[in-house]
Amino acid sequence: MDICKTHENASKCSANTMECFMVLSTQAQKISIATLCGLFGTLCIFENSLVLYLIFSSPGTRRKPSYIFISSLALADILASITFVCSFVNFHVFNETDFSKEMYLLQLGGVNTAFSASLSSLLLTALDRYISISRPSEYKLLMTGKRAWVALGVLWVTCAIIASLPLLGWNCCTLNSTCSELFPFVDENYLSSWIFFIMVLLGCIVYAYTHVLWRAHQHVAYMEKHQVQVGKQNTRMRMDVMLAKTLVMVLTVLVLCWSPVLVLMIYSIFAKLSNYLRKVFAFCSTLCLLNSMVNPIIYALRSKELYSSLRMVFSRFRRQLKASEESPEAESTHKSSMIETVCEDMRVT
Repeated sequence: MDICKTHENASKCSANTMECFMVLSTQAQKISIATLCGLFGTLCIFENSLVLYLIFSSPGTRRKPSYIFISSLALADILASITFVCSFVNFHVFNETDFSKEMYLLQLGGVNTAFSASLSSLLLTALDRYISISRPSEYKLLMTGKRAWVALGVLWVTCAIIASLPLLGWNCCTLNSTCSELFPFVDENYLSSWIFFIMVLLGCIVYAYTHVLWRAHQHVAYMEKHQVQVGKQNTRMRMDVMLAKTLVMVLTVLVLCWSPVLVLMIYSIFAKLSNYLRKVFAFCSTLCLLNSMVNPIIYALRSKELYSSLRMVFSRFRRQLKASEESPEAESTHKSSMIETVCEDMRVT
């Protein structure tokens, strides 16, 4: 480790010094990381794939902008789990260093793209709820399916460009600048800019949801004060409020899972990290997978449409399973009756 501390920036760009970033020193730590990544990653892929199936198998949900944004979030979480688990376990558990700087930055860019798109999808969902509650009479005119898909296209392209900047030249090797203590080849100024980008997204989401909850509170207070009879418009308002509360739960989980990682990233910019803190950062990184795994559970429990679709899927699966179990017995009974009939015919002849 002394070599890692004394190397200059030029040395940090060599493949040999990538071992300095492999902070898991014991077999127990590697097994723990591999287990967490395997468990969270597998559940994340399964659950988010189920959410995508439930959304696109129903014409009532796949056309709604709210669920279009949720499907983008599910897709981003699937990609994040695949890219993160493969690169993270390969680097920290198997200690693979036989790849180039470009390959590492490409993998890191894929992880950053997926997680940034996940967070940006939450932002679009927050804006969707914001418009739905603040301007309900104009919602269908302002938030159309076409505009939702265009917004998602701009979102994913923007996230991909920002995540590709180190690969395109904004790295400490090309610029001969200060390298990050947490990621090989990553320029410290780029890390600061990426953190600022994530914090801006979080701030916009928090502002939008705060406004949504404030309007929801006003609506409930008005109904209780004037004892307004619930009509079609009020029913729709309550559905929007319920979905907003669901997404607030998603945001809460997001902040709790991402706060330790962001705090350590910010701390690494202003101070030197000890080996212990770098190990803590490695374990805290798995919380990002936990966030992606929890999101679909919240959808299934809080969204009535997705929950109903999920119940229908399970009911259909049980019927098919029951039919498959009964079919061999029915076939056996049918064969027995055929044999008995043949035997009787032979006796008659």
